[in-house]
Amino acid sequence: MDSFLFCLILVALIALGGREQLQVAQLSDALAVGEGERVRRPIPLLAVGLFCAVLTAGAMTYAALFLASIMPSRAAWMLVAFSLALAALELLWPVRMKPVKEPTRSLGAASLVLLWRQFGDAARFVIFAFAVEATIPITAFVGGALGGGVAVAMGWGLGAKALSNWPLRWIRVGLGLCAIVAAIFIGLNARFGSP
Repeated sequence: MDSFLFCLILVALIALGGREQLQVAQLSDALAVGEGERVRRPIPLLAVGLFCAVLTAGAMTYAALFLASIMPSRAAWMLVAFSLALAALELLWPVRMKPVKEPTRSLGAASLVLLWRQFGDAARFVIFAFAVEATIPITAFVGGALGGGVAVAMGWGLGAKALSNWPLRWIRVGLGLCAIVAAIFIGLNARFGSP
């Protein structure tokens, strides 16, 4: 249960201002119909975003299960530390997105780009880390998929204009620093802790 809750909260927070959320937000703005409170956003785009969040969470959980099953305990914890360090690096790296000029209406193209962006983002590394250490890894998958879905739905519902008013860069820097500290402590514990 802890893995579910922590993974849900962390993935939703870490995905704030991430490339996949901003991509969905930009496409949602570009493909929306209407203005102001009467704006209608494209439901199929939301469905594609949620599907991609579930698919990438499942892939990272499967990879974690496979690697954790063939590694000794200390090596698995070192793998958690490395995945958190990669998540920190991705969080600290500035997100620069070019504005969508002429959006494609192809959901297939949007889903491929979204999948590509999600596989290398910090939130998926966190799902991987929690799935390695979880007693029941399916809880990390469900929490990560829900957290990723919340982030995508938030980008879809708010749009890029509303998200640009949030201090997303500072949130990501703060989370990146926390991930570095966690990676250091977990790595030290894996290296020098009791077996």
